Amino acid sequence: MHWSKLFIPTLRDDPAEAEVASHKLLLRAGYIRQLAAGIYSHLFLAQRSLLKIIAIVREEMDAIGAQEFHLPALNPAEVWQESGRWDAMGDNLFRLKDRFGRELCLAMTHEEVMTSIARGLLRSYKQLPQIWYQIQTKFRDEPRPKSGLLRVRQFMMKDSYSFDVDAAGLDVSYEKHRAAYCRIFDRCGLEYMTVEAHSGAMGGSQSHEFMVVSDAGEDFVVRGANYAANLEKAVSVPKPPAAPDPVGDLTPEEFHTPNVKTIAEVAQFTGLPETSQMKSLVMVAGGSPVLALLRGDHQLSEAKLASVLDAADVRAAQPEELRQWFGADAGSLGPIGVKQVRILADNALRGRRNMIAGANKNDYHLRHVTPGEDFEAEFHDLRQAAEGDTSVLDGSPLTVHKTVEMGHIFKLGYKYSKSMGLHVTNESGEEIAPIMGSYGIGIERILSAAVELYHDADGIALPAAIAPFTVVVTPVNIKDDGQRQAAVEIYNACKAAGLDVLLDDRDERPGVKFKDADLIGIPYRITVGKKLPQGIVELVERRPKRSTDVPITNVVDAVRELWTG
Repeated sequence: MHWSKLFIPTLRDDPAEAEVASHKLLLRAGYIRQLAAGIYSHLFLAQRSLLKIIAIVREEMDAIGAQEFHLPALNPAEVWQESGRWDAMGDNLFRLKDRFGRELCLAMTHEEVMTSIARGLLRSYKQLPQIWYQIQTKFRDEPRPKSGLLRVRQFMMKDSYSFDVDAAGLDVSYEKHRAAYCRIFDRCGLEYMTVEAHSGAMGGSQSHEFMVVSDAGEDFVVRGANYAANLEKAVSVPKPPAAPDPVGDLTPEEFHTPNVKTIAEVAQFTGLPETSQMKSLVMVAGGSPVLALLRGDHQLSEAKLASVLDAADVRAAQPEELRQWFGADAGSLGPIGVKQVRILADNALRGRRNMIAGANKNDYHLRHVTPGEDFEAEFHDLRQAAEGDTSVLDGSPLTVHKTVEMGHIFKLGYKYSKSMGLHVTNESGEEIAPIMGSYGIGIERILSAAVELYHDADGIALPAAIAPFTVVVTPVNIKDDGQRQAAVEIYNACKAAGLDVLLDDRDERPGVKFKDADLIGIPYRITVGKKLPQGIVELVERRPKRSTDVPITNVVDAVRELWTG
């Protein structure tokens, strides 16, 4: 293709509305344009990159025996009501009505539709296993769209679904997807990690995420020498308390704490560290109150709490609810004397003695409160792991990283097959529910993650496998007959060699051409210039920045060698 014929609307300055690197550069390089909040048009360059990503995804999915479908984005409410997600998804689900008043939605994922197909067509265990996938537009009524293609309301996703006879079969399908995802991200040239994850509204027993470390991300990953997990899921050994507990079998004792509410204020008032206090958080699950207790310096993981409670939705109690259930306001709450409220304590409180807790009386606290003696509680892992904790596997220090999620795989179990009545007959002729898995990849997220990983002051530096073009041939002076003819010959030779090549035939200054090529992220540039009379051209690698003089007769082979690694 010739650059002079293409629409590549580059910008010299960062757009004011863009915050993260990928958003700025995809706009500046002419890949995307915003139509509305969280809704983007993919222009020529983006479409070329995304089609390359899709081709890689499709090849690897086909390689594990997956069969490609294409399902409707517009779904009737009934299938989502069958699974229970019509209500569970809340405001995130786009909902509408047709002219007859029938309720519909724009699908975020397609578990329900895939299960409805399977329900009508799968009859026998002999038809299993099955893996079905699609590459489809999805919709999410995102309340705060931002960061370009990373947090949007309309997006492209590869989603696949496995149906197996039993858990052993699901293990096989799950591992096939895990390995396929690794090959996909490897081929896309990304640096990523696989982490244990929380299943959330998808349900199921096990899940893993594929993450790229980036300040543009909104997920957090806890990482050690031999461990990695999403912050929602991560387990760790906490740092020891900052001070030892008072010894002795002491009785809880009330003391006045006027206008002292927060953990930090209580620490300052008493002169004892935050680790000597119990944090009391009242949460509501299924309309019922739950008191969650943590060490004062720890944070509650709502995902872990929801898992313990087996609740789809957990929220903080409102002020009027606190007064109704505890007779006091936030900042003065504690476990002693609490009745008809389930009490859950984090494992870090197990074995602690003589701590400080709220007295359930405004402006009062209790000292010498001992879990298991002064009140009864269920002990669970409820806390978020934190920087400075150590790994439960090997004691190595843990660090917390901001990340972008590119893919997520789930063992769904029987959540959808049982709720939607999917059954097949087994070898004995009995009806059984197939066990399912669900597996997603964000197509645009791969492109955005690559830009986040690989950019510099000059622009994008995409991996060759997903760059819109592999190589650009740039004559310094297009009006020079010799340079123009040589550039065309090199361009044709690149095409014949199977390279995805662009000819920059614009009548522009060399500096403009070089800056544009760097901005849009073409991995290799062949510059035809002043050394042409000696039979030499310049081969420039975008990443790392490196320039080599190459005989014109060898330059195509040199690019191919770099391209194929």
